[in-house]
Amino acid sequence: MNCRLKSLRQLCLFFILVGAVLNQARAEPDPPEPENDWTQVVRSSPYWVSQGVYSNILTIRGWVLKESGYCAEIDRHILFDMRGQFLSWIADGASRDDTQAQLNDTRRSLYERDRTDTWVPGSEYQTGYPFALACDQPHVNLDEAVARYLGTLPADRIWGAWDDLSYATSEQPGSLHEALMYVYGKRLDEGRLTLPDALPRYLAGQILIESGGQARAHSGANARGILQLSPSALSDCRIKPRNFWHRLAQIDCALKLMNQNARNLRPVFAQRFGHLPDDKRNRLFTLLLVQAYHGGAGRVQSLLDDEKLSQPAAYFAEHHKRFTAGDIAFGMIFHNLGRDRLGLASLYYVADVQLATEALCRSARLKPTDFCAWN
Repeated sequence: MNCRLKSLRQLCLFFILVGAVLNQARAEPDPPEPENDWTQVVRSSPYWVSQGVYSNILTIRGWVLKESGYCAEIDRHILFDMRGQFLSWIADGASRDDTQAQLNDTRRSLYERDRTDTWVPGSEYQTGYPFALACDQPHVNLDEAVARYLGTLPADRIWGAWDDLSYATSEQPGSLHEALMYVYGKRLDEGRLTLPDALPRYLAGQILIESGGQARAHSGANARGILQLSPSALSDCRIKPRNFWHRLAQIDCALKLMNQNARNLRPVFAQRFGHLPDDKRNRLFTLLLVQAYHGGAGRVQSLLDDEKLSQPAAYFAEHHKRFTAGDIAFGMIFHNLGRDRLGLASLYYVADVQLATEALCRSARLKPTDFCAWN
Protein backbone atom coordinates (compact mmCIF):
# COMPACT_ATOMS: atom_id res chain seq x y z
CA MET A 1 0.00 0.00 0.00
CA ASN A 2 2.78 2.44 0.89
CA CYS A 3 4.48 1.68 -2.43
CA ARG A 4 1.29 2.53 -4.30
CA LEU A 5 1.01 5.88 -2.45
CA LYS A 6 4.63 6.70 -3.20
CA SER A 7 4.12 5.92 -6.89
CA LEU A 8 1.00 8.12 -6.99
CA ARG A 9 2.87 10.98 -5.33
CA GLN A 10 5.69 10.70 -7.91
CA LEU A 11 3.20 10.61 -10.77
CA CYS A 12 1.38 13.69 -9.47
CA LEU A 13 4.68 15.51 -9.02
CA PHE A 14 5.61 14.64 -12.60
CA PHE A 15 2.37 16.11 -13.98
CA ILE A 16 2.78 19.22 -11.83
CA LEU A 17 6.29 19.78 -13.21
CA VAL A 18 5.13 19.22 -16.80
CA GLY A 19 2.30 21.71 -16.29
CA ALA A 20 4.68 24.28 -14.84
CA VAL A 21 6.99 23.97 -17.83
CA LEU A 22 4.08 24.35 -20.27
CA ASN A 23 2.72 27.38 -18.42
CA GLN A 24 6.15 28.99 -18.43
CA ALA A 25 6.44 28.36 -22.15
CA ARG A 26 3.06 30.00 -22.73
CA ALA A 27 3.95 32.94 -20.49
CA GLU A 28 7.31 33.59 -22.16
CA PRO A 29 6.98 33.11 -25.91
CA ASP A 30 10.01 33.35 -28.12
CA PRO A 31 10.64 36.87 -29.45
CA PRO A 32 9.02 37.38 -32.86
CA GLU A 33 11.35 36.75 -35.74
CA PRO A 34 11.97 39.91 -37.77
CA GLU A 35 12.05 40.18 -41.54
CA ASN A 36 15.53 40.18 -43.03
CA ASP A 37 15.11 42.94 -45.62
CA TRP A 38 13.06 46.14 -45.32
CA THR A 39 12.55 46.25 -49.10
CA GLN A 40 10.51 43.05 -48.83
CA VAL A 41 8.11 44.92 -46.57
CA VAL A 42 7.73 47.52 -49.31
CA ARG A 43 7.33 44.97 -52.10
CA SER A 44 4.68 42.99 -50.22
CA SER A 45 2.56 46.04 -49.33
CA PRO A 46 -0.59 46.45 -51.45
CA TYR A 47 -0.93 49.72 -53.34
CA TRP A 48 -4.05 50.76 -51.44
CA VAL A 49 -1.93 51.49 -48.34
CA SER A 50 -0.97 54.77 -50.02
CA GLN A 51 -4.39 56.21 -49.25
CA GLY A 52 -3.70 59.22 -47.03
CA VAL A 53 0.09 58.89 -47.19
CA TYR A 54 0.62 62.46 -48.44
CA SER A 55 -1.28 64.04 -45.55
CA ASN A 56 0.39 61.71 -43.04
CA ILE A 57 3.92 62.53 -44.21
CA LEU A 58 3.09 66.25 -44.16
CA THR A 59 2.07 65.85 -40.53
CA ILE A 60 5.28 64.20 -39.33
CA ARG A 61 7.54 66.43 -41.44
CA GLY A 62 5.65 69.41 -40.04
CA TRP A 63 6.68 68.32 -36.53
CA VAL A 64 10.32 68.36 -37.65
CA LEU A 65 10.24 71.70 -39.46
CA LYS A 66 8.26 73.46 -36.75
CA GLU A 67 9.80 71.58 -33.81
CA SER A 68 6.30 70.80 -32.62
CA GLY A 69 4.11 67.79 -31.79
CA TYR A 70 6.23 64.74 -31.01
CA CYS A 71 9.29 66.73 -32.13
CA ALA A 72 8.76 69.54 -29.61
CA GLU A 73 11.96 68.14 -28.10
CA ILE A 74 14.49 67.50 -30.84
CA ASP A 75 16.42 64.69 -29.12
CA ARG A 76 13.80 62.18 -30.25
CA HIS A 77 13.05 59.79 -33.09
CA ILE A 78 9.54 59.10 -34.37
CA LEU A 79 8.47 55.85 -36.02
CA PHE A 80 5.91 55.52 -38.81
CA ASP A 81 4.53 52.87 -41.15
CA MET A 82 4.08 52.46 -44.90
CA ARG A 83 1.10 54.81 -44.84
CA GLY A 84 3.15 57.49 -43.14
CA GLN A 85 1.10 56.99 -39.97
CA PHE A 86 2.79 57.88 -36.70
CA LEU A 87 3.26 54.82 -34.48
CA SER A 88 5.57 55.77 -31.61
CA TRP A 89 8.53 57.83 -30.49
CA ILE A 90 11.67 57.32 -28.43
CA ALA A 91 14.05 59.61 -26.58
CA ASP A 92 17.50 59.39 -28.15
CA GLY A 93 20.09 57.33 -26.33
CA ALA A 94 23.53 58.39 -25.13
CA SER A 95 25.07 57.20 -28.43
CA ARG A 96 23.98 56.25 -31.93
CA ASP A 97 24.23 52.58 -31.02
CA ASP A 98 22.01 53.12 -27.95
CA THR A 99 19.45 54.96 -30.07
CA GLN A 100 19.46 52.21 -32.68
CA ALA A 101 18.97 49.57 -30.00
CA GLN A 102 16.00 51.49 -28.59
CA LEU A 103 14.51 51.86 -32.07
CA ASN A 104 14.79 48.11 -32.66
CA ASP A 105 13.25 47.32 -29.27
CA THR A 106 10.38 49.65 -30.10
CA ARG A 107 9.93 48.09 -33.53
CA ARG A 108 9.69 44.63 -32.00
CA SER A 109 7.29 45.91 -29.32
CA LEU A 110 5.03 47.50 -31.95
CA TYR A 111 4.89 44.16 -33.75
CA GLU A 112 4.16 42.23 -30.56
CA ARG A 113 1.29 44.61 -29.81
CA ASP A 114 -0.14 44.20 -33.35
CA ARG A 115 0.58 47.84 -34.20
CA THR A 116 2.42 46.72 -37.34
CA ASP A 117 2.34 43.59 -39.47
CA THR A 118 6.08 43.03 -39.38
CA TRP A 119 9.34 44.57 -38.28
CA VAL A 120 12.91 44.80 -39.52
CA PRO A 121 15.85 45.70 -37.25
CA GLY A 122 17.83 48.72 -38.40
CA SER A 123 21.56 49.32 -38.21
CA GLU A 124 24.13 51.81 -39.39
CA TYR A 125 23.96 50.26 -42.85
CA GLN A 126 20.41 48.91 -42.89
CA THR A 127 17.08 50.70 -42.94
CA GLY A 128 14.70 49.38 -40.30
CA TYR A 129 10.94 49.05 -40.32
CA PRO A 130 8.78 50.71 -39.08
CA PHE A 131 10.65 53.65 -40.53
CA ALA A 132 12.35 56.09 -38.16
CA LEU A 133 12.80 59.84 -38.53
CA ALA A 134 15.09 61.93 -36.34
CA CYS A 135 13.58 65.13 -34.98
CA ASP A 136 17.06 66.69 -34.85
CA GLN A 137 17.75 67.45 -38.50
CA PRO A 138 19.22 70.38 -40.39
CA HIS A 139 16.30 72.48 -41.53
CA VAL A 140 15.38 76.09 -42.13
CA ASN A 141 13.62 78.36 -39.71
CA LEU A 142 10.46 78.91 -41.74
CA ASP A 143 9.46 82.15 -40.02
CA GLU A 144 12.85 83.69 -40.69
CA ALA A 145 12.93 82.33 -44.25
CA VAL A 146 9.47 83.72 -45.07
CA ALA A 147 10.43 87.13 -43.64
CA ARG A 148 13.64 87.13 -45.71
CA TYR A 149 11.79 86.05 -48.87
CA LEU A 150 9.19 88.80 -48.45
CA GLY A 151 11.83 91.48 -47.80
CA THR A 152 10.61 92.30 -44.31
CA LEU A 153 13.92 93.97 -43.39
CA PRO A 154 15.73 96.49 -45.62
CA ALA A 155 18.75 94.18 -45.76
CA ASP A 156 16.60 91.49 -47.38
CA ARG A 157 15.42 93.66 -50.27
CA ILE A 158 17.18 93.35 -53.61
CA TRP A 159 17.71 94.90 -57.02
CA GLY A 160 19.86 94.07 -60.01
CA ALA A 161 20.17 93.12 -63.67
CA TRP A 162 20.82 89.83 -65.39
CA ASP A 163 20.79 89.08 -69.12
CA ASP A 164 17.78 91.05 -70.39
CA LEU A 165 16.28 91.28 -66.90
CA SER A 166 16.37 94.47 -64.85
CA TYR A 167 14.65 94.42 -61.50
CA ALA A 168 14.06 97.30 -59.06
CA THR A 169 16.71 99.92 -58.18
CA SER A 170 19.04 100.72 -55.32
CA GLU A 171 16.70 103.57 -54.38
CA GLN A 172 13.63 101.35 -54.54
CA PRO A 173 14.67 97.73 -53.95
CA GLY A 174 12.10 94.94 -53.97
CA SER A 175 11.48 91.62 -52.31
CA LEU A 176 12.70 88.23 -53.47
CA HIS A 177 9.05 87.30 -53.99
CA GLU A 178 8.50 90.21 -56.34
CA ALA A 179 11.72 89.31 -58.15
CA LEU A 180 10.52 85.74 -58.71
CA MET A 181 7.20 86.95 -60.07
CA TYR A 182 8.96 89.49 -62.29
CA VAL A 183 11.25 86.90 -63.86
CA TYR A 184 8.43 84.39 -64.25
CA GLY A 185 6.09 86.96 -65.81
CA LYS A 186 8.70 88.21 -68.27
CA ARG A 187 9.71 84.73 -69.44
CA LEU A 188 6.03 83.77 -69.70
CA ASP A 189 5.30 86.81 -71.86
CA GLU A 190 8.26 85.90 -74.06
CA GLY A 191 6.76 82.46 -74.63
CA ARG A 192 9.69 80.66 -73.01
CA LEU A 193 7.67 78.85 -70.34
CA THR A 194 4.86 76.30 -70.45
CA LEU A 195 4.56 75.40 -66.79
CA PRO A 196 1.58 74.63 -64.51
CA ASP A 197 0.00 77.76 -63.04
CA ALA A 198 0.92 76.64 -59.50
CA LEU A 199 4.62 76.23 -60.30
CA PRO A 200 5.77 79.71 -59.14
CA ARG A 201 4.20 79.04 -55.75
CA TYR A 202 6.15 75.82 -55.35
CA LEU A 203 9.35 77.42 -56.64
CA ALA A 204 8.96 79.97 -53.83
CA GLY A 205 8.62 77.06 -51.39
CA GLN A 206 11.78 75.53 -52.85
CA ILE A 207 13.69 78.77 -52.25
CA LEU A 208 12.63 78.61 -48.60
CA ILE A 209 13.66 74.97 -48.20
CA GLU A 210 16.80 75.02 -50.35
CA SER A 211 18.42 78.08 -48.81
CA GLY A 212 16.05 79.90 -46.47
CA GLY A 213 16.28 82.71 -49.04
CA GLN A 214 19.97 83.30 -48.27
CA ALA A 215 21.90 84.46 -51.33
CA ARG A 216 25.24 82.93 -50.27
CA ALA A 217 23.93 79.53 -49.19
CA HIS A 218 26.53 76.88 -50.06
CA SER A 219 26.09 73.15 -49.48
CA GLY A 220 28.70 70.47 -48.85
CA ALA A 221 27.91 69.12 -52.32
CA ASN A 222 28.89 72.51 -53.80
CA ALA A 223 25.31 73.54 -54.61
CA ARG A 224 25.01 77.30 -54.47
CA GLY A 225 22.65 80.19 -54.02
CA ILE A 226 18.98 80.60 -53.22
CA LEU A 227 18.00 77.55 -55.30
CA GLN A 228 21.10 75.44 -54.54
CA LEU A 229 22.04 74.88 -58.16
CA SER A 230 25.15 72.90 -59.01
CA PRO A 231 27.98 74.51 -61.02
CA SER A 232 27.14 72.19 -63.94
CA ALA A 233 23.47 73.24 -63.93
CA LEU A 234 24.44 76.91 -63.74
CA SER A 235 26.88 76.42 -66.60
CA ASP A 236 24.15 74.73 -68.64
CA CYS A 237 22.17 77.95 -68.16
CA ARG A 238 25.18 79.83 -69.59
CA ILE A 239 25.86 81.57 -66.30
CA LYS A 240 29.49 82.46 -65.73
CA PRO A 241 31.06 81.59 -62.36
CA ARG A 242 31.14 85.22 -61.24
CA ASN A 243 27.34 85.25 -61.49
CA PHE A 244 26.66 81.86 -59.87
CA TRP A 245 25.23 83.55 -56.77
CA HIS A 246 23.14 86.12 -58.67
CA ARG A 247 19.56 85.78 -57.46
CA LEU A 248 17.90 86.81 -60.73
CA ALA A 249 20.18 84.40 -62.60
CA GLN A 250 19.33 81.61 -60.16
CA ILE A 251 15.58 82.13 -60.56
CA ASP A 252 15.92 82.34 -64.35
CA CYS A 253 18.00 79.16 -64.46
CA ALA A 254 15.64 77.22 -62.17
CA LEU A 255 12.65 78.18 -64.33
CA LYS A 256 14.55 77.09 -67.44
CA LEU A 257 15.38 73.73 -65.87
CA MET A 258 11.80 73.27 -64.67
CA ASN A 259 10.50 74.04 -68.15
CA GLN A 260 12.93 71.57 -69.69
CA ASN A 261 11.83 68.88 -67.23
CA ALA A 262 8.18 69.64 -67.98
CA ARG A 263 8.77 69.34 -71.71
CA ASN A 264 10.52 65.98 -71.30
CA LEU A 265 7.96 64.53 -68.87
CA ARG A 266 4.73 65.84 -70.37
CA PRO A 267 4.28 63.20 -73.14
CA VAL A 268 4.77 60.15 -70.90
CA PHE A 269 2.80 61.79 -68.08
CA ALA A 270 -0.10 62.49 -70.44
CA GLN A 271 -0.04 58.90 -71.62
CA ARG A 272 -0.24 57.62 -68.04
CA PHE A 273 -2.42 60.23 -66.30
CA GLY A 274 -3.99 62.26 -69.11
CA HIS A 275 -7.48 61.01 -68.21
CA LEU A 276 -7.44 62.53 -64.70
CA PRO A 277 -9.64 65.59 -64.00
CA ASP A 278 -7.85 68.84 -64.89
CA ASP A 279 -7.19 70.09 -61.34
CA LYS A 280 -5.97 66.73 -60.12
CA ARG A 281 -3.82 66.15 -63.20
CA ASN A 282 -2.20 69.60 -62.96
CA ARG A 283 -1.50 69.22 -59.25
CA LEU A 284 0.06 65.79 -59.72
CA PHE A 285 2.23 67.08 -62.58
CA THR A 286 3.39 70.02 -60.43
CA LEU A 287 4.39 67.71 -57.56
CA LEU A 288 6.32 65.50 -59.98
CA LEU A 289 8.18 68.54 -61.32
CA VAL A 290 9.21 69.42 -57.77
CA GLN A 291 10.35 65.82 -57.37
CA ALA A 292 12.27 66.02 -60.65
CA TYR A 293 14.10 69.15 -59.46
CA HIS A 294 15.27 67.18 -56.41
CA GLY A 295 16.04 63.78 -57.91
CA GLY A 296 16.23 64.27 -61.66
CA ALA A 297 13.70 64.10 -64.48
CA GLY A 298 15.02 60.73 -65.66
CA ARG A 299 14.13 59.10 -62.36
CA VAL A 300 10.61 60.54 -62.45
CA GLN A 301 10.19 59.41 -66.03
CA SER A 302 11.14 55.87 -64.98
CA LEU A 303 8.30 55.95 -62.44
CA LEU A 304 5.98 56.63 -65.35
CA ASP A 305 7.21 54.33 -68.11
CA ASP A 306 9.74 51.78 -66.83
CA GLU A 307 8.35 48.25 -67.06
CA LYS A 308 8.91 47.55 -63.35
CA LEU A 309 8.98 50.96 -61.70
CA SER A 310 5.77 52.13 -63.40
CA GLN A 311 3.58 49.36 -61.97
CA PRO A 312 2.43 51.52 -59.02
CA ALA A 313 1.66 54.41 -61.42
CA ALA A 314 -0.42 52.06 -63.58
CA TYR A 315 -2.46 51.03 -60.55
CA PHE A 316 -2.97 54.61 -59.35
CA ALA A 317 -3.95 55.73 -62.84
CA GLU A 318 -6.63 53.03 -62.99
CA HIS A 319 -7.92 53.68 -59.46
CA HIS A 320 -7.19 57.40 -59.18
CA LYS A 321 -10.58 58.21 -57.65
CA ARG A 322 -9.45 56.53 -54.41
CA PHE A 323 -6.36 58.71 -54.04
CA THR A 324 -5.43 62.39 -53.90
CA ALA A 325 -2.82 63.78 -56.29
CA GLY A 326 -0.39 63.86 -53.37
CA ASP A 327 -1.10 60.21 -52.51
CA ILE A 328 -0.37 59.22 -56.10
CA ALA A 329 2.88 61.22 -56.24
CA PHE A 330 4.08 59.70 -52.97
CA GLY A 331 2.72 56.22 -53.65
CA MET A 332 4.71 55.97 -56.87
CA ILE A 333 7.86 56.44 -54.79
CA PHE A 334 6.85 54.52 -51.66
CA HIS A 335 6.27 51.31 -53.59
CA ASN A 336 9.63 51.70 -55.34
CA LEU A 337 11.76 52.50 -52.28
CA GLY A 338 15.14 50.86 -52.58
CA ARG A 339 15.05 50.93 -56.39
CA ASP A 340 16.83 53.42 -58.66
CA ARG A 341 18.28 55.23 -55.60
CA LEU A 342 14.79 56.18 -54.43
CA GLY A 343 14.60 56.82 -50.70
CA LEU A 344 12.51 58.52 -48.08
CA ALA A 345 14.44 61.76 -48.67
CA SER A 346 12.61 62.04 -51.99
CA LEU A 347 9.31 62.24 -50.13
CA TYR A 348 10.62 64.51 -47.40
CA TYR A 349 11.77 67.09 -49.94
CA VAL A 350 8.38 67.44 -51.63
CA ALA A 351 6.62 67.46 -48.25
CA ASP A 352 8.93 70.19 -46.95
CA VAL A 353 8.35 72.31 -50.06
CA GLN A 354 4.58 71.93 -49.60
CA LEU A 355 4.83 72.95 -45.93
CA ALA A 356 7.04 75.93 -46.77
CA THR A 357 4.63 77.06 -49.48
CA GLU A 358 1.72 76.87 -47.07
CA ALA A 359 3.70 78.83 -44.46
CA LEU A 360 4.44 81.51 -47.04
CA CYS A 361 0.79 81.77 -48.07
CA ARG A 362 -0.27 82.20 -44.44
CA SER A 363 1.87 85.32 -44.16
CA ALA A 364 -0.13 88.51 -43.64
CA ARG A 365 2.34 90.36 -45.90
CA LEU A 366 1.38 88.24 -48.90
CA LYS A 367 -2.01 89.62 -49.95
CA PRO A 368 -4.55 87.07 -51.17
CA THR A 369 -3.86 86.62 -54.89
CA ASP A 370 -3.94 83.88 -57.48
CA PHE A 371 -0.42 83.02 -56.27
CA CYS A 372 -1.94 81.37 -53.20
CA ALA A 373 -5.10 80.01 -54.79
CA TRP A 374 -5.07 76.32 -53.90
CA ASN A 375 -6.80 73.86 -56.17
